[in-house]
Amino acid sequence: MTITQLYYVLAVAEHKNFTLAAEKCFVTQPTLSMQIQKLEDELSILIFDRSKKPIILTEIGEKIVNQAKNIVNEAGRIKDIVDQQKGYIGGEFKIGIIPTVMPTLLPMFLTNFIKKYPKVNLIIEELTTEQIIKKLKNGHLDCAIAATPLEEDNLKEIVLYYEPFVAYIPENHTSFDKSEIVIEDLDLDTILLLQDGHCFRNGILNLCKNNKYIADSHFQIESGSFETLIKLADEGLGTTLLPYLHTLDLNDKNKTKLRAFKDPKPAREVSLIYPKNELKIHIINALRDVISGVVRGAIAFSDVQIISPKTKR
Repeated sequence: MTITQLYYVLAVAEHKNFTLAAEKCFVTQPTLSMQIQKLEDELSILIFDRSKKPIILTEIGEKIVNQAKNIVNEAGRIKDIVDQQKGYIGGEFKIGIIPTVMPTLLPMFLTNFIKKYPKVNLIIEELTTEQIIKKLKNGHLDCAIAATPLEEDNLKEIVLYYEPFVAYIPENHTSFDKSEIVIEDLDLDTILLLQDGHCFRNGILNLCKNNKYIADSHFQIESGSFETLIKLADEGLGTTLLPYLHTLDLNDKNKTKLRAFKDPKPAREVSLIYPKNELKIHIINALRDVISGVVRGAIAFSDVQIISPKTKR
């Protein structure tokens, strides 16, 4: 039995196809199939039911896959131990970032991180929270940045900052002349939201439900970007909520339409998320230190109410 054989088993279990798994592992399909066959022969069992389309795990195969994940992860820790002992921070590091954080946070820390740790090869993907959780659990990401708490088994969270929600209110709205607002000041029948799948949308829904003020059916207009929501609001189609960091790049005219909430300000918690096996923890800690350093100067809010990104039923 070899680590490579277990790695191939995990690839087939994930992709449910020998050819696709071989492509992802950068080997030929016969090579991958032969190694899995050798493992099955050694154990005198079948890991996969090849008669099904797509391929499925046998009952014993599911148990083997669960154990294989632990073994492959622990094997990866050996190189981490050596790197940490040498004080070496480098190599490939895959990170996922949710769409409502990536455009504002990434430009803030990326240059600093690259300059400080030039030997780290960052591979960055923009992913939804659901995609991030799946990829972290499958070992396809080393860490991620997303709104929390997620309360996912086998994942750890390190809080980076708390980012308040800010209302964007056009001039014709009744609350435009207020310096600070509460959720009841908004016309929640015409609030503009990101499309389903964005955790920031879920946060707004949960904020409204926390105030027992609105049901999902009241929300009418949805879009894929904050820029579109702002333009729709300027056309008199409603109001919207924005994450605080996104408001820093607005032009002066649009900034006059921003209204902060009264304390405690509704906010989202943004965290580094990574597997509990703590693979590449030295790079994760380096990333945390760099991000915390740049964000500390941009966000200094303390009296906030954390709104969960998990959809409430």
